Order: sequence, then C-alpha cells, then structure tokens
Amino acid sequence: MTTLTDTLNTIDHFVWGPPLLILLVGTGAYFTLRLGLIQFRHLPTALKMVFSKNTNDKTPGDVSAFAALCTALSATIGTGNIVGVATAIKIGGPGALFWMWLAALFGMATKYAECLLAIKYRKIDDNGQMVGGPMYYLKYGVGSNFLATLFAIFALAVACFGIGTFAQVNAIVDATQISLGVDKVYTAAVLTLLVAIVTIGGIQSISKVAGKVVPTMAVFYVIACLAIIVTNVNQVIPALNLVIDSAFQSTAASGGFLGASIMLAIQSGIARGVFSNESGLGSAPMAAAAAKTQSCVRQGLISMTGTFFDTLLICTMTGLALILTGAWQSDYAGAQMTTHAFAIGLDAQTWGPILVSIGLMFFAFTTILGWNYYGERCVVFLLGTKAVLPYKIIFIALVASGAFLQLDLIWIIADIVNGLMAIPNLIGLLLLRNVVAEETRLYFLPAELKKQQH
Repeated sequence: MTTLTDTLNTIDHFVWGPPLLILLVGTGAYFTLRLGLIQFRHLPTALKMVFSKNTNDKTPGDVSAFAALCTALSATIGTGNIVGVATAIKIGGPGALFWMWLAALFGMATKYAECLLAIKYRKIDDNGQMVGGPMYYLKYGVGSNFLATLFAIFALAVACFGIGTFAQVNAIVDATQISLGVDKVYTAAVLTLLVAIVTIGGIQSISKVAGKVVPTMAVFYVIACLAIIVTNVNQVIPALNLVIDSAFQSTAASGGFLGASIMLAIQSGIARGVFSNESGLGSAPMAAAAAKTQSCVRQGLISMTGTFFDTLLICTMTGLALILTGAWQSDYAGAQMTTHAFAIGLDAQTWGPILVSIGLMFFAFTTILGWNYYGERCVVFLLGTKAVLPYKIIFIALVASGAFLQLDLIWIIADIVNGLMAIPNLIGLLLLRNVVAEETRLYFLPAELKKQQH
C-alpha cells in the first residue's frame, strides 16, 4: 500500500507540477492578450449583465444566466475558499495570495473563452434540456470524440470521487462534529436526504437552491471577513505590502510557519487558486450551457465574473483575515487556521469558529449540488439520458458513504483526475482560439458596421 501511495503521490506532483500550471496560466495569458484585456475592459459591463434580465420565454436555455452562474459558483465557492487559501499560505507564505490573484486575473479570460464555447456548441438532449461543455466543443468544434470522451470520464471521476462528494462530505462532517458536537451518523443522514431532495429535481431545482444559498452565504462570509479587516484597518497596507514582497522573495520561518521559497509561493498560490475558481478545468461551461441566452459572448462575460467573485473577492478576504490576525504564523493548518483567525479577529472564541463551520457546511453543500450536475452532464454525453437516474442513485449513495470512509488514497486519486480533466479542455480552448476571437470581435463591432456586414 505504501508503494502504491508513493507512486500516486509522484503522479499527483507531476500532474500538478509546472507543466500544467504553465499551461493553465499560459492559456489565460494568451486569451487576455488575444481578446484585448477583455476581463479588465469589460468587467463593469459583465457585472451589470449578471443582475440584469435579458431573456424571455422564447430564449433558448433551461435557467436564467444568473441561475447558471450561481450553479457554477455553487461548485467553485466551497472548501477551496476557506481551506484552500489557508493551505496555500501555510505552504507558500503570504506571497501565495498574490499568485492566486494572478491566476484569477488570467483565469477570467479562460473562463470567458470556455463558457462562450459552451453556448456556441451546446445541444438539446432527449429530454429537451440543454447540454454543453468541453465534451461538446471538443467533439463538434475540434472534431475529436477521443478528447471529448477523455474529458467526460475524468470529470465524472471528479464528481463521484473527488471535489463532488468525499471532500465536501468530510468538510461538513468535521464542521458539525468539532463546532456543534453532532455525531457523523446524523450528519450523513440529513446531508444525504437534502442532496437527494435537491438533485432529483435536476438543474431547475439545483439552480434555485444555489441562487439563494450561494449569494446569501457569500455576503454573510464577506461581511464577517470585513469585520476583521475593519478592526485591523491600520494593518491592511502593511499586510498587502507583505503579500507583494513575499511573492518575489523567500519568506523566512516565523512561529508555526516553516518558511517558503519564491517557487513554493508560486506553485501553491496558482494550484490552490485554480482549485478554488476552476478556471480552465472545464467544469463551469457545463453549467453555462444551460443558460437562457442567444449570445455566447454575453454568457462568456457573465461566467467570467465567477472567477472574480470566487478568488479576487472571497479568497482575498480569507487571505487578509489570515494575515491580519497572524493566524498564518500559527501551528494550525487548513480549516483550523481559518477558524483560529476568526476567533482572534472577531474576539469570539465560541461563535467565531462556529461562523467558519457554518460557512464550510453551506459552501460544501452547494459544491456537492454543483458537481452532481456536472457529473450528470458527463453521464448524458457518455451513456445517454437513460443513465441519469442510476447515476443520481449512485451519487447519493456515495454522499451517504463519504462520512465513513478512510480516504487517504482516494484523495490522491481525486487530485490526479481533477488535474487531468483540465488537459483536454485546455487543448480544445487553444485549438478553438480563432472561434473565440471571431465571436468576440463580431459582438463588440459598432452597430453600423454590423449592419454593413449583413
């Protein structure tokens, strides 16, 4: 078993090593330049689109653009925002937060491109629902059924054994046990029932729950972080200076922090940033494909705000809370580090940790819902609509069992397939780069030029 674990760890480090990180950031950098800094120039427009209604009953799609965004956010805003940020800073120091920002800024362009393609190449399944995502633009855009199938298999594995189930179930069980003293048997039973009720209803049910829970919990969590920041407002500028300085020079050991090189800060920051916002992994396009819209560019703009909300807003808040309170120098790691930061920052040894636990529970729950939907889309592509119900039953069973499994080996496998699903997606994005550029050019043409071309 030790040999197998060591082998899988080696594969994991290779998959998430410099080649994939360079490909992820490089793809974002390419689209940033090719599309004329679209995430900077058109972010205000995109944010307005998020909250504006531009659909009617005849608009093709299953849910509103906002609901599709919330479904995607439900899968991305999760343990990565609380645990992932703490892990990145614990390993790479405060400078890791800078590299998370950089990955997110480039990642917005990647998210725009992949969600644009999701709308352009989406199809209608046998049940009359919209289906789309990397599987479809790889098959119908690139013309490679092999890459499409490869992506669907890896994504389905992530949904069933990685981000979608066990990671989130464990986070919820730990939160209820540590802060609320609830036995894991009761937690597993209630969680399984809730997941079953919501997921059986399909995308409409999932999007309704996500549309209420995700914005509410995000605002709730951001307000709590702001309370810590306001309390330590005189230390905000020094904290930001520390982040920037640590991004370009090694960070010395201090307290419970063991010290970190520049390369360690870069690797941990980018890897955890991508894990959190999933730009380039190919997950968000599957939710975007269900949006009611007639414009692939419009949905691309709306979808890229997901990376903005996830990393540049929520992850930044978490990172500042960790740095301002000094929790990053403690002996704690992961969720315990964030809990420690809230206990110090809010001067609340009791309800500070409870606040983090509640955030973890809700964020993890919505992540389960989002990845249930992603797995369903992969099943439809691989096996057809008849396989959806068996898949949902298996998924619910996996959620129920997640609280009782020893997952060390499965964690490593999950991390590997999580990285592997990005590879065919990024290949597809680069091969379809001209399609993305042309659709963008046509959308932003002045009205009079559009008339002349027609």
